[in-house]
Amino acid sequence: MLFLSFLLLWSGLQNTALEQVDSKSQERDDSTESSITYLRKTSESQIKKNKVDNQSDTLSYTVTKKQIDLLRGRLRNDLNDNRIDIDSVKRTFSDQLMHQLIPYWYGTPWSFGGHTSTPRKGKIACGYFVSTTLKDMGLKLNRFTLAQKSPIDEAKAISCGTEIKTISDNDSNQALVAINKFVQEGIYFIGFDTGHVGFLMKQNNTLYLVHSNYLSPISVCIEPLATARVFKNFTKFHLVDISHNEKLIRKWLNNEVLF
Repeated sequence: MLFLSFLLLWSGLQNTALEQVDSKSQERDDSTESSITYLRKTSESQIKKNKVDNQSDTLSYTVTKKQIDLLRGRLRNDLNDNRIDIDSVKRTFSDQLMHQLIPYWYGTPWSFGGHTSTPRKGKIACGYFVSTTLKDMGLKLNRFTLAQKSPIDEAKAISCGTEIKTISDNDSNQALVAINKFVQEGIYFIGFDTGHVGFLMKQNNTLYLVHSNYLSPISVCIEPLATARVFKNFTKFHLVDISHNEKLIRKWLNNEVLF
């Protein structure tokens, strides 16, 4: 019955997925603040939820991954035919990762050894949250190998040879200023010295940490970096650009092995 439901839902969405994505991309600049509000509300609501329809969520997540895969093929063709430029591909990748894929994970419990591949079904550690979401976006990688790397080695793998910015400061306020100065609007990988990893998102000149949080709420969440307890526990941070990383985006586009 579930399989039949999936086929019906997928056949209905297949023809509209790309048009919906294109529409969202066109509205990107006008909806930045509403996107942030949506993400934060989604995080809070999933954390507070006592009952989750896991079967429905799993089905929706599967469809979303299929839509992203279809979109990647269309973007590749459009780029090859010079109908779009690589910057459009970069923006679409970031939009899909942060606005479509990651919200499913909000509220998924953290555990040190957690490695579930399904949102809100089982538990997930910080490294597996990063590696699983990137894999589900379509990046060709071994999520176990990436998740088990140290933060700096994970940064090296994701960077594809591009810059890794390391910021060290015993004063968290000064570290925040330095990070904000370096980071452009978009998504970054952030490694916390030797102990934690996640995504860093900058929108409207505000930094947000998206991660599987081993402190409260002990689950996947999004929170302002400035007030994140995890941030204040570290003095060294490794940053890798994802949104503007052309080497990484082209590997995704062409289905090439990440590392």
